[in-house]
Amino acid sequence: MKAVVVGAGNVGVFLAEDLQEAGHEVLVIEEDAGLAGDLRATHPTVTWVNGDGCEYSTLAGAGLAEADVVVAATGDDEDNLVVSLLAKQEFAVPRVVARVNHPKNQWMFNQTWGVDVAVSTPHLLSALVEEAVTVGSLVRLLQLNASGVRLVEVTLTDRSPAAGKPISELGMPRNATVVAIVRRSNVVVPRGDSRMEAGDEVLALVSPEAEDEVRRLLAGTSPPTGSAAEA
Repeated sequence: MKAVVVGAGNVGVFLAEDLQEAGHEVLVIEEDAGLAGDLRATHPTVTWVNGDGCEYSTLAGAGLAEADVVVAATGDDEDNLVVSLLAKQEFAVPRVVARVNHPKNQWMFNQTWGVDVAVSTPHLLSALVEEAVTVGSLVRLLQLNASGVRLVEVTLTDRSPAAGKPISELGMPRNATVVAIVRRSNVVVPRGDSRMEAGDEVLALVSPEAEDEVRRLLAGTSPPTGSAAEA
């Protein structure tokens, strides 16, 4: 796989190292000539290109048309959106991942701007904190792609409608599926006859349309006011 990372900050350099160690071909575009030169000397197995990742000529010269994935990882949301749009519309890159620096800007990181996957650290941290302290409520852990498919988690209580029932009797909607059950630190691979218990951490993949129904089936609660329209 050929991966192009735009932005050689801490995030970009870590990604480059990690992807390169995994055996992928990695190219990093960095506007700061001095930084690009220093990194070229310390990381010779990664290709470092000095240039503005928001410029068509820079991306074309870096061979973006041959890239399998582009990661817009700069510290500026506007730059990341421009990189994503150019990568998708001008070079037809199959997969575009963009870093969201300011959480209030996340709503813009969608297919309109060429973004397949948006990564917002504040939102991820918030979801992980909520998952750690919340019992009996549905928590969104991760949005997997631009279609809105989400990984959600519910820790069942004695009052959860699903407690004591096998998965086959839950009536899960077609566009949702239970992917794992964590029970007393052990992972249970779900099957139709897998019976859920109070205390189980249930992980499910759901579409936006199915989320409220899954919340009702697993947690027995209604969505918070205004949440149904959230991305």
